[in-house]
Amino acid sequence: MAEPYYKRVLLKLSGEALGGEQGYGIDPNTITAIAREVKQVVDLGVELCLVIGGGNIFRGVAASSKGMDRASADYMGMLATMINSLAMQDALEKVGVDTRVQSAIGMAEVAEPYIRRRAIRHLEKGRVVIFGAGTGNPYFTTDTAASLRAMEIGADVILKGTKVDGVYSADPNKDKNATKYSTLSYLEVLRKGLQVMDATAISLCMDNSLPIIVFDVTTDGNVVRVVNGEPIGTLVKEGE
Repeated sequence: MAEPYYKRVLLKLSGEALGGEQGYGIDPNTITAIAREVKQVVDLGVELCLVIGGGNIFRGVAASSKGMDRASADYMGMLATMINSLAMQDALEKVGVDTRVQSAIGMAEVAEPYIRRRAIRHLEKGRVVIFGAGTGNPYFTTDTAASLRAMEIGADVILKGTKVDGVYSADPNKDKNATKYSTLSYLEVLRKGLQVMDATAISLCMDNSLPIIVFDVTTDGNVVRVVNGEPIGTLVKEGE
């Protein structure tokens, strides 16, 4: 069997991805399908960690725009990511993948505290590590948490799993003339205001030359294809 192209990866999933067709809550069929995809990747010998958003349960930015205190809303969003993390842990262990959840805020009864060296050791032992509760700070998104954790654990790439097969110049569902980008530089993403990850996350990746691949996670086998280096989705990297 060919060696996977990437050896240590961070997979970033939106909370909505767990909601399936309904887009909210946790769809059992969807989370089981993602767990099977992750198992295929782990079986290749890839070290994999996960960051999952909480938008299928609670979105802090939306709540704060309606008058809720932003810090309080963001802490609630962190708790939503922990619900998703525990659900994903359960789904992964049901398909035979050893998994650990690490939380950026204290939650000793349900998850380990985030400790960088312990996370790396889990990966080296073939366990999947799920990083919950974002960065543990309000005003930072799970995109930023994904970039931060990926650099801390020495990931080769961030895989941003979405419902679309890459980054487009406009919303392909609304604009039939939208064009798909195969590659982009970090600066192009920031200049054009493309919805890859938020500006803080993109800047972190740019400062540390960490590539990002945006791809469709809803298509069976896509995670394995990306890990094996197949050119699907959109690659965001340093400009030539």
